[in-house]
Amino acid sequence: MKVNTQSVNFVADQKLINFIQKRLDKLELFYDKIIQSDVYLKVENTSDKENKIFEAKVSIPGDSLIVKKQCRSFEQGADMAASSLERQLVKRKEKMRAY
Repeated sequence: MKVNTQSVNFVADQKLINFIQKRLDKLELFYDKIIQSDVYLKVENTSDKENKIFEAKVSIPGDSLIVKKQCRSFEQGADMAASSLERQLVKRKEKMRAY
C-alpha cells in the first residue's frame, strides 16, 4: 500500500517514515482493498508533553477512514491510530459480508 507521509513544522527522519509504512502495511491483513493512505505528522507549540498529532486518512473504495491521535511520540500515535483503523476495517468487512 502506498503511504504518503507529510510532516508539518519539522522534518521527519527516514526511520520514523519506515516505521509508519511498516505499521500501516499491516492493515492490509484486515482489509485487502485499501487504495492508499495519507499521514500527517504535526507538532504543536505547547508546553504539554502530548504535543504530537498523528493523523491518518485511509482511502478504500467508496469511502475514506480518518483517525487523529495526540500522543507523546509519533510511534505511539501510529500504533494507536493503526489499532483504531484495524477495528474500523474489520467492522466494514463484517458489514460487507452481511449483504
